[in-house]
Amino acid sequence: MAAAKMSVAELERFLHEEFPQAFSDGDITIESADGETCLLRRRFDERMLRPGGTVSGPTLMAMADFAMYVVLLSAIGPVGLAVTTNLNINFLRKPKRCDLIAEAKILKLGKRLAVMEVNLFSDGVDEPVAHVT
Repeated sequence: MAAAKMSVAELERFLHEEFPQAFSDGDITIESADGETCLLRRRFDERMLRPGGTVSGPTLMAMADFAMYVVLLSAIGPVGLAVTTNLNINFLRKPKRCDLIAEAKILKLGKRLAVMEVNLFSDGVDEPVAHVT
């Protein structure tokens, strides 16, 4: 296992300073990050819902994208301009009205490109609600 270049505390500090629009209101917490994987939690809020009462696709996509950014930063260090070049999401089942959990993993880390996957879960449910690459 590769050593993390940034700890959870360092990631939080960096994100508060460099990406406050995504990480300043306390809705998302980084529960772990080790340079290869990370675990994030997004507190449930009614603003996450779409008509019909389910968690919206944009909420799920944003959570997955943010989880990939966090795990990448934990692996390479504070590179603010690391950007997503492609995101594919498969919606698997209706999310519950509860916290959203993201488990991100780096599959391949090159000099210029990283390939990652994220499984999104409703808190307390074993089956993923979405799979993202």
